[in-house]
Amino acid sequence: MIEAAKRLQSIEEYYFSKKLREVRLLEANGKPIINLGIGSPDLQPPQSVITALGKSFEAIQANQYQSYQGLPELREAIVSFYRDQFQVYLSPTTEVLPLMGSKEGIMHISMAFLNHGDQVLIPNPGYPTYASVTKLLGAKPVFYNLNETNNWMPDLEVLESQDLSKVKMMWVNYPHMPTGAIATEAFFTRLIAFAKRHRILIVNDNPYGFILNDSPKSILSIPGAKDVCLELNSLSKTFNMSGWRVGMVLGKSDYINHVLKVKSNMDSGMFYGIQKGAIEALRCSKLWYASLNQVYRERRKLIWQLADSLNCRYDKKATGLFVWAKVPDLFTSEEFIDLLLKEKNIFIAPGTVFGSQGEGYVRFSLCATTDVIEEAIARL
Repeated sequence: MIEAAKRLQSIEEYYFSKKLREVRLLEANGKPIINLGIGSPDLQPPQSVITALGKSFEAIQANQYQSYQGLPELREAIVSFYRDQFQVYLSPTTEVLPLMGSKEGIMHISMAFLNHGDQVLIPNPGYPTYASVTKLLGAKPVFYNLNETNNWMPDLEVLESQDLSKVKMMWVNYPHMPTGAIATEAFFTRLIAFAKRHRILIVNDNPYGFILNDSPKSILSIPGAKDVCLELNSLSKTFNMSGWRVGMVLGKSDYINHVLKVKSNMDSGMFYGIQKGAIEALRCSKLWYASLNQVYRERRKLIWQLADSLNCRYDKKATGLFVWAKVPDLFTSEEFIDLLLKEKNIFIAPGTVFGSQGEGYVRFSLCATTDVIEEAIARL
């Protein structure tokens, strides 16, 4: 038997990969499972995106290898999108790199900047992939705790009281997943100053900025951000294109070139038709965002009703594709979701998936129709 690499000993299979097998097994045994645990948009992309994909097959170059840096018109569309939505001005030739989903960007950025033994500041609670990738590369995760009292923001004074000499990179994610907390410009300004003092690369993961959020922000809009920051973004949530795998990393040309060195050795370019569809998505008018959020507002009201019936507490000012809720004190997060799955055939995510600071919380997804959510309420 050939042994697996030792690096795999530092990580586990992704929680949702394991848990969904259990859910599918229950469904196969006839259980009418309602899945409110996964953030995979169930709505359709804009029609112009579908049309562009279909038309792309007529192009001679559609089935050929594509540029590692994406089509020039895709990079132009990304730059225009950032200018119009965030008032961020970037060069389409040197300061933007399309990705096959922002998740691959987490790996590419980490490979481009981390050496064995480097330390990485990672939010707790936060997206588990930040820590997994860090461990796979032989770097060391250093978790910084977020809590409800501080509106799920890092306490920079606490961080500065620690030894940061080995910290190379810091992951932040605002609007925050799973809590829906929003960062202010004042916080971003302090964060950038913190990064400059300690020579830390900040990477803001920003895929939820347009979901139920009236004031989308990019960390790159803050003066001086390009010196110490990169930003990841994605079309998955904003345009219901999660399966298309379209993302981007933006920032200073030197940093982008480092990421490109990694990426160009990992793939052979994004499929032409997907790029053409992405261009159309990025050109959508304000009407798209308004109609999308109208659907999510209706769903969120029902999820709040569902959470109320479970005696859970939540923040109505939070944004994003989820409702983050405090469970009754009698339960741990996993006890709560397992009981709900067993007794009512409803699956939601335990907060502990996202770190120890998620204990006592659960996450409801808005990626289900109003009929499905109403059925969940009826079961309770």
